[in-house]
Amino acid sequence: MRCYQEITLIPNADINRHFLWSKTFQQIHLGLVEIQDGQKRVPIGLSFPEYTMGEKFGVLGSKLRLFAADEAALTRFDVTRRLSRLSDYVHCTGIRSVPSTVKGYAVYQREQPKTGRERLARRYARRHNLDYETAFNGKVELSAKYDNAAECERLLMSYSAMPHKIITTPFIRLKSLSNGNTFCLWIKKTDVENYNDGTFTTYGLSSTATVPEF
Repeated sequence: MRCYQEITLIPNADINRHFLWSKTFQQIHLGLVEIQDGQKRVPIGLSFPEYTMGEKFGVLGSKLRLFAADEAALTRFDVTRRLSRLSDYVHCTGIRSVPSTVKGYAVYQREQPKTGRERLARRYARRHNLDYETAFNGKVELSAKYDNAAECERLLMSYSAMPHKIITTPFIRLKSLSNGNTFCLWIKKTDVENYNDGTFTTYGLSSTATVPEF
């Protein structure tokens, strides 16, 4: 990754940062979908230079960087044009060279928590052709495995009775391109020592490919 562009969100009294993240990232995702190859891979990776994880929750900050192996890829993507409708609320730099000295590297990947009771209820409803309220509040058969147990115990309980677990990973709220439903894109950051080449998903994320930190 030799070139990058940086986007800064500029919220105001009427439009907050979370709303801007949704609108900005939705447009970037649409653009990455357009340039994907046959395996749904794209040559542009994203990073969040103000990403911070606290004890209670994480935040993405107000900055986003787009990385590519060369200037041509970012020129073709033309993020300034894609965000033109948001020009009063975002600032895009020109294409720059990645500094010769960086602090390190990071992997930004999508995290899909499996412990949220609402998400589990929606999955159960789809699998068993039920409406969400029935799946969430009705008694269903769940499995639980205890420490050192050889087999799972089958339990009858409702998802609504499960303890609510707070997910601390920061997220962006997006709209699905396939069905129009709103969902949360949780983004996990892992710091690594060495650069690892690779491609990215249509969210600009990867479970293995790194982006530079500086």
